[in-house]
Amino acid sequence: MQHIFIGCAAGGSGDRTDAALPVVQTLIRKGQPAALIFENLAERTLAFAQLAKQANPLAGYEPLLEAQLRPVLADCLGYGITIVSNLGAANPRGAALHIHRLAKELGLLSPRIAVIEGDDLCGEFGKSVLNSVLPENEDAHTIVSANVYQGAFEIADAIRAGAQIVIAGRVADPSLVLGPAIAHYGWAREDWSCLAGGTMAGHLLECGAQVTGGYFADPGFKDVPDLAHVGYPIVEIFPDGTCVIGKADHTGGLVDERTVKEQLLYEIHDPEAYLTPDVIADISHATVSEIAPNLVRLTGVRGHKRPETLKALIFFSGGWLGEGEISYAGPNAESRARLAMDVIRTRMGATFNLRFDLIGLVSVFADDSGKVLSQFEPTKCEDIRLRVAGIHANELEIDRLLREVTALWLCGPAGGGGVRTSKRQRLRNQTCLIPRELVPASFSFLDN
Repeated sequence: MQHIFIGCAAGGSGDRTDAALPVVQTLIRKGQPAALIFENLAERTLAFAQLAKQANPLAGYEPLLEAQLRPVLADCLGYGITIVSNLGAANPRGAALHIHRLAKELGLLSPRIAVIEGDDLCGEFGKSVLNSVLPENEDAHTIVSANVYQGAFEIADAIRAGAQIVIAGRVADPSLVLGPAIAHYGWAREDWSCLAGGTMAGHLLECGAQVTGGYFADPGFKDVPDLAHVGYPIVEIFPDGTCVIGKADHTGGLVDERTVKEQLLYEIHDPEAYLTPDVIADISHATVSEIAPNLVRLTGVRGHKRPETLKALIFFSGGWLGEGEISYAGPNAESRARLAMDVIRTRMGATFNLRFDLIGLVSVFADDSGKVLSQFEPTKCEDIRLRVAGIHANELEIDRLLREVTALWLCGPAGGGGVRTSKRQRLRNQTCLIPRELVPASFSFLDN
């Protein structure tokens, strides 16, 4: 049996749009069964997608969908490379319709597109399910978004039914890779070790260039060649679930034992029990070994029976966040920035808590309460940018804060410039576990 190769062309919403072409070209050269994934969802991405859909029912999917797919759609369809992605976000059917229009514009035959559904719990049925599992102090009627992490078998079923493209909302990230592997090898729902191996292959791919040197790079300590042209990863999965991971040909970046081990441990709460909708993966006896330059083999992953529940992530409206910045430079700049901070605090009164950062002196290591900043004695720093941030349930109060920052330009202290302000809705989240039988997933084909 031929092995399946799966490439990744996105590790999150807003990822590079030129990443897919080298991956697809490499998959074509290999001449083997192949799939291409775009992993576009982070936790908050889906909540903001739901807000976009509320503002415009035709929106709510990955804004860069067309920019990511246009360079490779014809080649993927022409060479039989299955596309699997969660770029559907809050509107998978809308994303599928967009892809259909794009294919038509490119003069391609209408692709067979499957849409995975069952993750979205924002409707009345979903809220009734959530009411049975949410803590008593949470109200399902204030929900902005609610989605359950679905698994790989509906993706596999869609591919086996002839899907050339599979579009999902929230599925577990590794399931995007596991689905094509299940479809190719015919793994059963109880093939725990194969499922666990395929899951960890997906875990290596899911963050795009993180495993090929991107998040690994640290100059002089962990050097990565040609990071500006970092290649995205490709994994070869074998019938027993073991895999070899590499990257797109003729690209920068690096795949070695270190990059793979870092990504293997990324977001793993328990190496003996990595919970996914499809399997519980155990990497406590896994072996990572370099077999050639930019080729690393992963073996020894074990699997156990999948959990009886699925994770759901719910976002509630959390008021508004406002941020403002202004710069001070030259002699006595820090003192002027500190005075501006005092002015804002005095004029806003006790309306809400504010956070101040003196960028250039202390910011990343600071805290919301200002305790760290208060411990820094004034220095002679001559390059300071003051940042103030506040949260409030009332949008008008946020507007008042931002006007005060803008007013520093004319009302002093001296020499302030480069004012910038912004505001956005704030979200708070809650996770819970739902019995999987209450939230079944399904797929259907887009009517052409």
